[in-house]
Amino acid sequence: MNNATPTPNSNPFDPHAWDDWIHAHLARMNMGLSPFTLGLSAMDWAMHLATSPGRQWTLAQQAQHKWLTWLQAQMPSGTAADSAHPVTDHRFSDPAWAQWPYRAIRDAFLSTSDWWQEASHIDGMTHHHQQWVSFMARQWLDALSPSNLALTNPQVSQQAQKSLGMSWLNSQQKAWDDWVQQVTPPSTQANPGELAPLPYAVGKDVAVTPGEVVFRNDLFELIQYKPTTEQVRGEPLLIVPSTIMKYYILDLSPHNSMVRYMVEQGFTVYIMSWRNPTGEDRHLGMDDYLLRGVMRAISEAQNQSQAQRVHTMGYCLGGTFLAIVAALIGAGHHGSSTDWPATSPTLASVTLLAAQTDFAEPGELGLFIDEDQLRSLREAMDETGYLSGRQMGGTFQFLNSRDLVWSRHVQRHLLGQDSVGNDMMSWNIDTTRLPKRMHNEYLNELFLANALSQGRYRVDGMPVALSDISVPIMVVGTENDHVSPWRSVFKLTLSTHEDTSFMLASGGHNAGVVSEPGHPHRHFRFGCKARQAGWISPDQWMACAERHEGSWWPTWAQWLHQHSTEAWQAARKVSTRHRLGHAPGEYVMTRY
Repeated sequence: MNNATPTPNSNPFDPHAWDDWIHAHLARMNMGLSPFTLGLSAMDWAMHLATSPGRQWTLAQQAQHKWLTWLQAQMPSGTAADSAHPVTDHRFSDPAWAQWPYRAIRDAFLSTSDWWQEASHIDGMTHHHQQWVSFMARQWLDALSPSNLALTNPQVSQQAQKSLGMSWLNSQQKAWDDWVQQVTPPSTQANPGELAPLPYAVGKDVAVTPGEVVFRNDLFELIQYKPTTEQVRGEPLLIVPSTIMKYYILDLSPHNSMVRYMVEQGFTVYIMSWRNPTGEDRHLGMDDYLLRGVMRAISEAQNQSQAQRVHTMGYCLGGTFLAIVAALIGAGHHGSSTDWPATSPTLASVTLLAAQTDFAEPGELGLFIDEDQLRSLREAMDETGYLSGRQMGGTFQFLNSRDLVWSRHVQRHLLGQDSVGNDMMSWNIDTTRLPKRMHNEYLNELFLANALSQGRYRVDGMPVALSDISVPIMVVGTENDHVSPWRSVFKLTLSTHEDTSFMLASGGHNAGVVSEPGHPHRHFRFGCKARQAGWISPDQWMACAERHEGSWWPTWAQWLHQHSTEAWQAARKVSTRHRLGHAPGEYVMTRY
């Protein structure tokens, strides 16, 4: 434990130390959530409901109607087609749920879920508290789903009969193994060098596109990939991944590697591989990541490729970083810090994948961002100096617990089946960390204060205005994104004056991005906004944008070609004097 962390034992006469110690333990008891936010939300709902007899009467009538409708559907004359509730929930898609008594259990649960979601909305509540009540009601309902219980899930008994009871034994063993792993404190787990190998090994099964590390500092490694075409575009492409994930989400297996695909399209591709920080890096802030990180990477890609301009793409938080740096470049800013490059790089285009720049409507992730929640995070990071991947993973699981928690519970602990492994699942458990200072600044300035969209964010004292981005922009959102909702991502088009293209891809935050050509059941919508064109809302855009079947990658590659003005040239080979080692490099191999 860091000596600067206040605890009752270190200074029993410091009243603030006692406060911090109590709040930290309360947060741990509530899975990292602030108990004050939860309590105030529940109190806000209860008090407004108690003083709204009209709303109480309406909810009572709705409950009665749902009960009578459900009862009528269970009469002897009722059939599966007369279900009291239309079934679109994938948890109940198995035909066995249409048989009595499981049909009655299913319909009762779905009707109750609908009623509780309606009951969580009471006029007069603050928006944040109403979101919390609705969110927590859904969490409890998902936990109480009859699909999660062996006695009320018909698939469990069917599987037991087919396997002659072996599925029950397998499920008990898997439940025990998962429980032991969950309760084992992180301090007693294996050292990094002793961690169990990933199902898909980095550098062997994933992140195998040939390339070389051509630059390294204490924040990132820069990888240049070997060309596969005789001619390449004059402008190289630099990819800025998020700091909350390993970069190889964009270089998974050869068949679904975005990096490999863009190399095959005739681009000289560079990518940043962020270093996985330790507690000693707690002092690293946003300015470090923006200037010594993204700005330096653009400069290195331009200088080493000897190009006039650079195409850039940022994913998730990396996209937010890139938007800030692109605005600084567009404005011609140059601060007093030595972290600024001697000569400002020149951009050809900016592509932002699932990246928010306006955080006024961040979706359900915004539930975890308020003063109390940030205080709980700060107190937790005071001890370690970083936000762990385990903490981040828990938040993302909370946001989509139905699919990430309860579906896995049914598969492993009730049906006794192993999860179907793939390269993305292997990448998902290869967690990263965020330094304390950077994470605090990011949440306070961007999420809580929304300073970037309002022109109040500063880098090294220089103001940042997104309207200063002076190159064509491509913005990509995904339909089912729980981390960066596409309507929030779309709002960048309100802040820019350049030609802006918007792409809406099917899928979620990760699967919607890793959408290679040939991937089944994929589609996207695409539309452009000309320079100085008026604002249209996200829903207006969606109503007008044409839907296309298949992957969005070819459309993006074509867009990059259209905005490339330099002539084609002979493929660039990695300079011998810049080689520091083979891809995937050293930083991506660090695990915790």
